[in-house]
Amino acid sequence: MSTSRLGHSSGKERKGAGNGNAGGPANHRQTNKGSSGSQGRRAGNNTVPASSAKGSRTHDRVQKPKTSARALAVKVLSAVEQDGAYSNLELNRRLKEAELSSADAGLATELVYGTIARLNTLDYYLERFVAKGMEKLQPWVRSLLRISAYQFIYLDRIPEHAVVSEAVNLAKKLGHQGISGMVNGVLRNMIRNKEQLHVPSHLPVAERISLEHSHPLWMVERWIAQYGEETTEAICRANNEPPAVSIRVNTTMTTRDKLMEEIASTGAVVEPSHLSPDGILVRSGGNMALTSWYRDGLFSVQDESSMLVAEAVAPEEGQNVLDCCAAPGGKTAHIAEKMRDRGRIVANDVHAHKRELILDQAERLGLSCIDAVTGDALDLNRRYAESSFDRILLDAPCSGLGVIRRKPDVKWTKSASDIEDISSLQRELLDCVAPLLKPGGILVYSTCTIESAENEHMVADFLDRHPEYKAIETSAWSQPGSRDWRTVNGGVQILPQYAHSDGFYIARLTRTAN
Repeated sequence: MSTSRLGHSSGKERKGAGNGNAGGPANHRQTNKGSSGSQGRRAGNNTVPASSAKGSRTHDRVQKPKTSARALAVKVLSAVEQDGAYSNLELNRRLKEAELSSADAGLATELVYGTIARLNTLDYYLERFVAKGMEKLQPWVRSLLRISAYQFIYLDRIPEHAVVSEAVNLAKKLGHQGISGMVNGVLRNMIRNKEQLHVPSHLPVAERISLEHSHPLWMVERWIAQYGEETTEAICRANNEPPAVSIRVNTTMTTRDKLMEEIASTGAVVEPSHLSPDGILVRSGGNMALTSWYRDGLFSVQDESSMLVAEAVAPEEGQNVLDCCAAPGGKTAHIAEKMRDRGRIVANDVHAHKRELILDQAERLGLSCIDAVTGDALDLNRRYAESSFDRILLDAPCSGLGVIRRKPDVKWTKSASDIEDISSLQRELLDCVAPLLKPGGILVYSTCTIESAENEHMVADFLDRHPEYKAIETSAWSQPGSRDWRTVNGGVQILPQYAHSDGFYIARLTRTAN
């Protein structure tokens, strides 16, 4: 079976680029597997469906052709596969243009992200019923078959006959009678032979996990070598679960208890985070990034694991802090909030337009201590004097394999060579910023990946080459409940199944001498 690779090419990320998983509206999958799709699996804080048209249209206005949820999903998936589009950006753009109802926007979102998440499993099943093979089909036909198979395999409230009927009608509109007949035959044949829609138990373990939980085989094999079979299967299973919606309270403006009370008064269901003292889990309550609390700067949308980074930095009022790869500014802002907006944070990013994102975050949150600058992070040691900073955060560019549940495209756009390339960059970055920390200061190295080469091995290599540094014992800063987490070299490796949060690595180091 050959699964068509989705998405853009996965070249080396730029030095100053942040991980993009904090600070602003985030990608969130909200409904559980088996929902009808009336709400988007990932239609949370980044996917904002356009409102339905209000009022009747006047006779002199040109009415847009109506787009169905399934047609929109097919177009998005085809653009992702054929043109290298980013699924979240392409989906958002088309949702805004289409003016779907909230229910249809939710279904389209479910189909796009659910299909990407289950891509190789869907193709494994479809290959048995497509006579010429999936690779011979046009991208839009592949996408149509995939979303249809996804509906009757993973969504249990959409009648099978409705799935087939919609697919056939869509095939007629987008293609011709011959294609619609083929689509009809494939889908009806799949329904008649449901007993074949399972992964054989006798397969080698890595191949079984790859197909049951829809991950590339190379990735599964790599994780088995690092974590073992049982943990790897738990990782892959967790990556297909909807992520929690979590927000971080701006403690310079309010308290967690007060904000929780205000949000709950609207009928939303909220609870305090057990990982971060500044975090709130929103179990229901709609798109939090569209609320007045967000606009007024009372909170930021951020994953719980990501919130632990500022906890590790542990900044103090009046200190000089360097955030090396700061965009879009979520962790920078969290550090500023913990400093009570007193002191100075140099927030660097390689891209000028991303500097604007940092400044926008600071303005929305009412923070004035952030000095956003533009430049290559590898040049920081030439721009600032040795021992200039009390705290340094290197939230390094990484493979992003810890945030698959939010960005399922990552599974199909990354390769083992990408990990090698990015590891080389991470090593350079650590060496570059190491002299900038004052003796007795704290350097935090973090990534949103679960790859040992980028995490614990990277820190071990750094400590071997920099005897002036040592690791701070994890017990000195880790959060309650983290004792079961994987810890090594002063770092914590958070796996996605540990706390239903993103996979993250955080290491806390101190400079003992010049």
